[in-house]
Amino acid sequence: MHKQIIEILEKSIAVKQDIIDHQIDVIVKMVNSIADALGRGGKLLVFGNGGSAADAQHMAGELVGRFQLERSALPAIALTTDSSIITSISNDYGFNEIFSRQIDALGTQGDVALGISTSGNSENVLAGIRKAKSMKLATIGFSGGKGGELSKIADLCFNAPSSSTPRVQEAHITIIHIICKLVEEKLYCERT
Repeated sequence: MHKQIIEILEKSIAVKQDIIDHQIDVIVKMVNSIADALGRGGKLLVFGNGGSAADAQHMAGELVGRFQLERSALPAIALTTDSSIITSISNDYGFNEIFSRQIDALGTQGDVALGISTSGNSENVLAGIRKAKSMKLATIGFSGGKGGELSKIADLCFNAPSSSTPRVQEAHITIIHIICKLVEEKLYCERT
């Protein structure tokens, strides 16, 4: 069992080292996009399925509550939390429309839509990003592996360099924490 634990940790470390080597610039661009939108009065709409839904809720919670700084609440909405909306849209329009319909209702130009899909090919996440683009929202994707379709359609896309869903999810939450920290600092430390 010790050997298995070490192997899992080493794989996680290798993914993060690859991010350091190849994706810092895209993370900086994401921080700037989100901070600029929030600083101008826009909001973040974040969404995904399963573990990615939990990550979306986690990110929204860190921004609305606080990450590390005592500050005003930041407008972030996880489109994964309202079971009545999700089930009514799924029933009336189909599961693939659960995010695009909410973006249609809640999104305005100047907002950021952030879709999370470990494969980059979740149809409802892709539909949400496409709807956001059609409404002129900035779009950000979080994917894994080669990025799937999400990496082709989002304005910015972070691709966790792994085909292992657990390693992708670990990378996603790490980058979410980095973004939350840097957005807070950009909005509240640079003003002083």
